[in-house]
Amino acid sequence: MLLVVVVMCVVLFAFLAGGLWIGWTLAVTGTVLLALFRDIPLDKLLAQYTWNILTTQELLALPLFILMGEILFRTRLSQSLFRGLAPWAAFLPGRLLHVNVIGCTIFAAISGSSAATTQVVGRISLAELLKRGYSKDVAVGSLAGAGTLGFLIPPSNIMIIYGVLGDVSIAKLFTAGFIPGFLLAGCFMAWIMIHTALKPSLVPESERKLRIASRAEYLNSIRELGPAVFLILCVLGSMYGGLATPSDAAGVGVAGALLVARLQGALGLQALRSIAIGAVQTCSMIALIVLGASILGSAAAFLGIPAAVAEFVTSLGLSPFMLIVALIVFYLILGCFLDGFSMIVMTLPIVMPIVKAAGFDPIWFGIFLVLVVEMAQITPPVGFNLFVIQGLTEDGLGYIARVTLPYLIIMILFTMMITLVPDIALWLPRYLAS
Repeated sequence: MLLVVVVMCVVLFAFLAGGLWIGWTLAVTGTVLLALFRDIPLDKLLAQYTWNILTTQELLALPLFILMGEILFRTRLSQSLFRGLAPWAAFLPGRLLHVNVIGCTIFAAISGSSAATTQVVGRISLAELLKRGYSKDVAVGSLAGAGTLGFLIPPSNIMIIYGVLGDVSIAKLFTAGFIPGFLLAGCFMAWIMIHTALKPSLVPESERKLRIASRAEYLNSIRELGPAVFLILCVLGSMYGGLATPSDAAGVGVAGALLVARLQGALGLQALRSIAIGAVQTCSMIALIVLGASILGSAAAFLGIPAAVAEFVTSLGLSPFMLIVALIVFYLILGCFLDGFSMIVMTLPIVMPIVKAAGFDPIWFGIFLVLVVEMAQITPPVGFNLFVIQGLTEDGLGYIARVTLPYLIIMILFTMMITLVPDIALWLPRYLAS
């Protein structure tokens, strides 16, 4: 067994170091393992895996949510969110800095993507906050941290991948993400309040005094938030109202996004071409990663690697809490080199049996995985949210990572909290099922 694990690691990291795409790396590694250690007809087996995985019904929601994100990226939703949230955020210590967190929370309930959430909200909010004199450190840091909520608050692309690979109900995963997602957003906002209370200079002097907006401003803000609320009702309302499955709800969301884009005049011929190309490229990349992970995971299962690793970890005698601490450290290190999708598909076949043997609920573990993937989004040198913000601000990755550090620490502490109190994630799906 040791020889099998050594060969797997050598082949995997050799191809990764050689710059081969992660999807191909996973697929080739699994194929090499089966060719070396099992005498089976690989051509028929690989064809069967390809068909079974890429025609999985639960995966249908993924390209639809990606298409929805591509459509919304080309609308004026970011401007509407900022204008709609500004009068309400003025009540809170830190004032408009909360627009980043609240805006990301709202858009996360529409898009399912962390990068799209960061890009859409940051495209307007950063420029507005800096123009008004708010601290750049807090504006950039809060955007990077809150942008990760796109993976935790449903609908979530990462949850769909985990649900398919881990054979876990996607609807229950979505339900489990609500309370942790809103609590984490609340933690980010609490830190902004504390930080700005300790350092009032982070907020421009002209905006430190409480200003109550007029009735006309509140009415206008409600109108500005209308498209976002409409899309949330389309996706989550249809799903939790019992009218649609997650895949159906994604289709309803695409129709709603097309309607919003059409009403905003953002559906020109060039825009449609860009939407189609962007959606196809992203879907193809993710499909290749999922297929490669399936091949590697099946090869590992054939060779008994997950069972052997689970037996080894069990022999260490780690308590469940220490096992989770070890996994957090492991994923933080892995997140420095791999994106979130790759982290999950590479490690799930090995890690899932271990956490099940330790007695953790697969629904809870899905939320845990989403949280550690969120951390990977803001850890250099491969933190994807850092690259998105670098594209918006042209600042160095070191600076962006430094101002994002408080939000990373909050996420680590929050992950510890849901480990100690798993009902934070499990209460809602259990309540709805009863």
